[in-house]
Amino acid sequence: MSENIEKVECLIIGSGPAGYTAAIYAARADMKPVLYEGMQPGGQLTITTDVENYPGYPDGIMGPEMMENFKKQAVRLGTDVRFGMVTKVDFSKGAPHTVWVDDKHQIEAESVIISTGASAKWLGIESETRLNGSGVSACAVCDGFFYRGMDVAIVGAGDTAAEEASYLSKICNKVYMIVRRDEMRASKAMQHRVMNTPNIEILFNSETDEVLGDMEVEGVRIVNNQTQEKSELAVKGFFVAIGHTPNTAIFKDFIDMDDQGYIITKPDTAKTNVEGVFACGDAQDKIYRQAVTAAGTGCMAALDAERYLSAKGHS
Repeated sequence: MSENIEKVECLIIGSGPAGYTAAIYAARADMKPVLYEGMQPGGQLTITTDVENYPGYPDGIMGPEMMENFKKQAVRLGTDVRFGMVTKVDFSKGAPHTVWVDDKHQIEAESVIISTGASAKWLGIESETRLNGSGVSACAVCDGFFYRGMDVAIVGAGDTAAEEASYLSKICNKVYMIVRRDEMRASKAMQHRVMNTPNIEILFNSETDEVLGDMEVEGVRIVNNQTQEKSELAVKGFFVAIGHTPNTAIFKDFIDMDDQGYIITKPDTAKTNVEGVFACGDAQDKIYRQAVTAAGTGCMAALDAERYLSAKGHS
């Protein structure tokens, strides 16, 4: 078996803005990075249509095109980008760390950069999936701008939902908050803010029955879970803010995480509790969750990995 084990200096797991930025820096530092794209090549931005808030694109850019540009840059500089998914790791013995791709290909990596991202939680209804990117979004900060002056709805009751509703209220005409219970989970300060915002209307005991529209969102049908009464809201944007799940489960036996599964990095670094393993992007960032911040932490991870390898005597 041993002859089938590939030896890699820098292994990058995941291919969003964090992973590709890490790859760009690692390649320029001659770390010969190998990057596995994972289950969603290009990350969450590949299901985003217009990106208008990433610096350097004055006219905006489509999410998939932007990620293709990231990939081309990483490849041009020398990254070995591969289609495949890391399915198992063993970080128990120290470097080199052992990683399995698609359950069969075994790699020993001197350094590992985790950039597996996070996946938005969805309601799981057909119309939400069908209209994703055509009025349905899981990121108000990313996409709210497209609905300025319009009526929108947002699902959720936690701090994120309240923050996003507050953000939307500044640019949209009316914001409906669809809350499943008779109270919100958000902190008292956030609840107070949304309840005192004139153009936010909170609909308690309400659940989404269907997102309306053929080609784009034209409204949402909700049902009161106490009375079973159905009603329709005429909205152009439908935002889902019921949380994210970091794609970190395969690392849980080795890497320190918070109770939601976000990887804990040491302050002001991308270092994890395991020497030679670094984390960046939405796998460790539950606060900002933006492409530009993910790219920044990808840079940090590559620089930290380069310093680690240099200290270990790798050229």
